[in-house]
Amino acid sequence: MLNPVIEMVGLTKKYRSFTAVDCLNLTVGKGEIFGLLGPNGAGKSTAILMMLGLTEPTSGSVSVCGINSSRNPIEVKRKVGYLPEEVGFYDNRTAMENLLYSARLNSIPDNEAIKRAEELIKRVGLADAKNKKTGKYSRGMRQRLGLADVLIKKPEVIILDEPTSGIDPQGVRDFLHLIVNLKNEQGLTILFSSHNLHQVQQVCDRVGIFVSGKLKSVGNIESLSKQLFTQSLCLIEAGVNEFSSDKVDFTPIKNILQLIDGIAKLEYNNGVFEIECTRDLSATIAQTIVNGGFGLNFLNKKEFGLDEIYNRYFEGGVQND
Repeated sequence: MLNPVIEMVGLTKKYRSFTAVDCLNLTVGKGEIFGLLGPNGAGKSTAILMMLGLTEPTSGSVSVCGINSSRNPIEVKRKVGYLPEEVGFYDNRTAMENLLYSARLNSIPDNEAIKRAEELIKRVGLADAKNKKTGKYSRGMRQRLGLADVLIKKPEVIILDEPTSGIDPQGVRDFLHLIVNLKNEQGLTILFSSHNLHQVQQVCDRVGIFVSGKLKSVGNIESLSKQLFTQSLCLIEAGVNEFSSDKVDFTPIKNILQLIDGIAKLEYNNGVFEIECTRDLSATIAQTIVNGGFGLNFLNKKEFGLDEIYNRYFEGGVQND
């Protein structure tokens, strides 16, 4: 990738004998929403702290906007907006007062700060609550205000660490919609760290699966699917003679199905064939089953999504670091 906005090379963090991040190599391009997906305790937050220059790597390097995070952490912070899982505000101050305080910390002139804060509060849907003290805010409102707080200094990069934790479904939808709009309208580069695969799949251009401090795989959903599912693009489930499957020999029809060009993998269990295909073979599979003299109870087709990809990495139990 040419001119990456975020670049990590051999990035490693050890605490005595414990390795929190293990030789992480990753690049994130300009205007990209990149999802860092992994279970709690996988090392995602530790990697983020090194990106921000808040903790020193044991070895390797990380740069943001071409700036080394270890050598020039203050410069990196000027370029990056960071929204942690728990957002801190002065609860006895209003949303406007909190934003204006952040603006002063970033040396933004008062007139410009007031205008920018008004625009951002409206943008995140808090215009009606701008003069309400933040101690009275719900968690979803605090996260939206946190996003406004991140944007007040006009960063080039936004890092979101589990930003939707504890927010109600509608609040999550609103928050994710805001993130996508920021990318589309302002060309911001966004790193979205989460253990929630459904949210990551909704908004991210690429995903990195992070397990026990190691980056296991990187790509978009299609490329990750191809890596893990023997070049399969979809899964077809065919229910055959469900109520009498224990009395019927399905070996002949299984052997015939395996001869169909484009079937990569086939398994049979309790009256259901699970068939991984390189293309949509629904019609051919249905016709083959019926022509073979078997009853077809149902036929389902689904694309491989992040759910299947994630579960494939964690078959046999989630790994924690």
